[in-house]
Amino acid sequence: MNPRLPFLRDKTSKLTGSPGVYIMKKRDGAIIYIGKAKNLKKRVTSYFRENPDHTPKVAAMVSNVYDYDFIVTDSEFEALVLECSMIKQHKPKYNILLKDDKGYCYIRVSDDEYPRITEEKNTHFPGKYLGPYTSSSIAREAVNEANRVFMLPTCRKNFPRDFGKERPCLNYHIKMCMGVCRGKISKEQYRSIVAEAVEFIRSGSAASVERMEREMEEAAEELNFEKAALLRDRITAVKKASEKQKMVGSGVDSADVVGIAEFYGGVYISVLMYRGERLYDKAVFELESGDGDDILSDFMVQYYHDRDDIPKIVAVEYMPSESELIEKLLESRSGRNVRLYQPQRGKFAELIRLAKNNSAEYAALKSSRTGKEVIALEQLAKLLGLPQPPKYIEAYDISNLSSESMVAGMVVFEDGRPLKKAYKRFSIKEQEYQNDYGSMHEVLKRRLLHIVNGDGDEYFMRTPDLILLDGGTGHVHAVQPILRELGLNIPLFGMVKDDKHRTRAIAAGGSEIQINQLQAAFNLVTRIQDEVHRFSVSYMHSKHKKKTYSSELLTVKGVGEKKAAKILLKYKTKENLLRATVEELAVTAGVSLETAAELWNVIQQL
Repeated sequence: MNPRLPFLRDKTSKLTGSPGVYIMKKRDGAIIYIGKAKNLKKRVTSYFRENPDHTPKVAAMVSNVYDYDFIVTDSEFEALVLECSMIKQHKPKYNILLKDDKGYCYIRVSDDEYPRITEEKNTHFPGKYLGPYTSSSIAREAVNEANRVFMLPTCRKNFPRDFGKERPCLNYHIKMCMGVCRGKISKEQYRSIVAEAVEFIRSGSAASVERMEREMEEAAEELNFEKAALLRDRITAVKKASEKQKMVGSGVDSADVVGIAEFYGGVYISVLMYRGERLYDKAVFELESGDGDDILSDFMVQYYHDRDDIPKIVAVEYMPSESELIEKLLESRSGRNVRLYQPQRGKFAELIRLAKNNSAEYAALKSSRTGKEVIALEQLAKLLGLPQPPKYIEAYDISNLSSESMVAGMVVFEDGRPLKKAYKRFSIKEQEYQNDYGSMHEVLKRRLLHIVNGDGDEYFMRTPDLILLDGGTGHVHAVQPILRELGLNIPLFGMVKDDKHRTRAIAAGGSEIQINQLQAAFNLVTRIQDEVHRFSVSYMHSKHKKKTYSSELLTVKGVGEKKAAKILLKYKTKENLLRATVEELAVTAGVSLETAAELWNVIQQL
């Protein structure tokens, strides 16, 4: 606990209720957190109150605060802008700091007599530069498309020095290059084509096609059919090059699409930038979870604070808490109206899904998971109201054959994948007759006592993040009293099946949660339910077979339940029993050779 809290509370009690920025400092004066508030007194008081409900990160920050300063502003918007500027200047430890793991790259138009368009990692060479781009693959693709569509040379020849020195290369013959090396294209013509290629990169296919169509019509009217044909071929090439992009972004003239994926301690945010109906650039950021009340608001304020290229639309998965302030910030930066948009369906909803998948794949690379696993766990957490994706899931199923061979199976999924070395099997001991609810109660109590008592192997002593029962509300109600009795706060839900034994919903106390709309979560729950059912049924069949073998062995005179149990424990499978010799059976069961010979005959007939 921070010994300075009494001083800080006293100071805060005299604080103004005006908007402003507060600056938290350590004992040595180092700034550790900068925040903004609509009401400074109310906001700062929340950090130093009695019995606070802080996230671990905020609690750590408060424990290090020695003093704080503040700056009063005229409005909350002014406070927002000032906060972001100060964060970028001081980079406090406990603020979100936008970092990605990539350098920037650029598209260069050289200043040669016959310019070339290339992708560059820096701006060391003379020429004009487009960018910076955060995605090198998108910059590279844009350069390749422009060079291919406008048939620009990509060879190492120097023009005009190398005019006519060699025969045109293969690219010219397959119509991938206009053949500048022949010396038949003037500098003015060539520079005009390069300018069109640069415009294509900047504004996308739609604007390029419109302009070239006008030029083609003018050329045809002037009877310049050679130029018209060249423009026609170029228009076809532009449309073909942009076909893939149009499948994703057609109709999206100017928009940023923001997708978020959460995976344990990290939050991953992708921004897909669409300009001129094509994907122009992409940026991915990794943040720590628990950085603020609304991480999306914090991210967007910092991301857009210094950006000049503000789109007309910013599509988001959900509206940030400070959406009005953010829209005002975007409009002040761009000088026009900007719409913050939360799509429910249609094209933008698909683009949100695409951006979210990008974030999930980035998270997957960091955690050695797949993007689908990341999204499945995130969807499941949100569906069930869990604070974070469940890393360690246990699932249970009861299996029996009438009142015989009553068993249960426990399977474990860690990070969305089966952890088979943690699987457990239970024989039902307390239920004399078939009783699924009673059996589930018994099994969960035996398992959870290992957590409370701290005994068993490493997996039995581990507390799961989520427990799933193969069953409905009745199974959940049968187990909930155990959690309360043992003082364990573990999320508990049932997996409900339809009449065809397929996953239908999640049972939560007295209600059901439909999951078929969230495909990734639905697939994960179905996989867990199928796996725990398979595991419990296989154990039930195995145990039933042993009981059958045991009853057959008991028909031999001189062989009781204990001796039959010794034999089954020793040989375990039917195959091992069939290979056992008379002498081995006599030693194992402790019987005479005559009795062992009779045992051997019975075993051969199993």
